Amino acid sequence: MAANHPFFHRWSLFVDETQIHVRAGDGGNGCVSFRREKFVAKGGPDGGDGGRGGHVYFEAAADKDTLLDFAGKHHWRAENGKHGQGKNMYGADGKDLVIPVPAGTLIYDTDLDLLLKDLNEVGMKVLLCRGGKGGRGNRAFATSTNQAPREFEPGKPGQERNLRLELKLIADVGLVGMPNAGKSTLLSRSSAARPKIAAYPFTTLEPVLGIVELSGFRRFLMADIPGLIEGASKGAGLGHDFLRHIERTKIIVHILDIMPTDGSDPVGNYHAIRNELAEYSRALAEKEEVIVANKIDLDPDGARMEDLRQRLSQDIVPISAVTGQGIRELTERLWQKIQATKAAV
Repeated sequence: MAANHPFFHRWSLFVDETQIHVRAGDGGNGCVSFRREKFVAKGGPDGGDGGRGGHVYFEAAADKDTLLDFAGKHHWRAENGKHGQGKNMYGADGKDLVIPVPAGTLIYDTDLDLLLKDLNEVGMKVLLCRGGKGGRGNRAFATSTNQAPREFEPGKPGQERNLRLELKLIADVGLVGMPNAGKSTLLSRSSAARPKIAAYPFTTLEPVLGIVELSGFRRFLMADIPGLIEGASKGAGLGHDFLRHIERTKIIVHILDIMPTDGSDPVGNYHAIRNELAEYSRALAEKEEVIVANKIDLDPDGARMEDLRQRLSQDIVPISAVTGQGIRELTERLWQKIQATKAAV
């Protein structure tokens, strides 16, 4: 599948956190005006009210993958309301500002250090700043004892906020494992994604998404997320970046390198990562997990694979991300688990 395939998504530049200032529009001023008509001896007040300022909304949009739109623009403002006019003409309301963001965006008020909204589904929309109310014109101040008022109200200022936007990926499957366990290779083998692959730690510094397509027009979203190491739950390595993104996935695919180049123990690596997941979030640690043993092409007699099964006492899916062996079986299993997870909701 070519990289420009309509069902293929990959981020060449990933932005997952930003700070911005938003402000709703100010209300328009009321008008001071008096009727001036032929044959009317005393024209009364006819100053109209000002229009409301535009509101500021945020909406989770299907066509947004990152917060890149905010990288060079930190101030966002809705339109002001128009001023009132004579002949009892009201000012027009300011146009609302609807800011599109990717599904999975958390919106925080930085001044209050408060989570305002979690836009975790496409189509969700939230009002963050209300536009200022329009001021009243002098017609509104007319009374039996004050028939020619010159009073009016200025428009009210719109609300404003300093916000922090934080994006958490929403993928069906998230790949976890030690750096260089083979996550990027698996993603490139099972989808059209082309993540960077090399033999040094933290090759994946930014999340990469790939659409895994199966027969019968079935597909699911897989995320290759920065590698995890011991101490990640306390911020070591790329820890918090990794853990924040993996939180949203339905299923965790835990990839074990059965023959680590650093000489480490695959079982020890497995428990180290499980401990980090549990330290960060109990809900994360309890997610559906599929254990995958990678690089079985380097274990022709199956001895390492058998040792791994005995020591972990769990079901393990053997694959070779390099040769493609076992990947079709793995993706079919993941599809079944994704459907079961959705049905359980």
